[in-house]
Amino acid sequence: MMAFGIVKRSNERKVVTVPARLTWKDASGAVRFASVVTRDVSDAGVFVECDAGAAIPLYRLVHLQVERSTRLAEKLPMRLREGRVLSAVWRVAPCRKSTGTPSGYALRFLVDPPAAAVAAPARMTGERAEAVAV
Repeated sequence: MMAFGIVKRSNERKVVTVPARLTWKDASGAVRFASVVTRDVSDAGVFVECDAGAAIPLYRLVHLQVERSTRLAEKLPMRLREGRVLSAVWRVAPCRKSTGTPSGYALRFLVDPPAAAVAAPARMTGERAEAVAV
């Protein structure tokens, strides 16, 4: 039997409940949208609850935009305060019996990571070299 350990998340989650809107293109190329409510957020993503609308497939690219009136919420990550954020549907919650559509979606933000200098040892000289993570 395999033992499972506790995995520490790389980004702290914060409970933030604000209205937002998802937009995406369906398989035929038509633009779709859904009103959602955030449940929890981190610097890397967000879980949104969705009461109605068409089901969004796993890994579909979507744009998430928090309603303008709530963009200054204290716990909201900076990238959600700035406008639309390109995201990917990372997990689809179970479907509601009443609507037949998923009750929510976990979204992973698709943003360029900040260039971070990472110290890496030089192989031949013994000096430290700087590498840029992209």
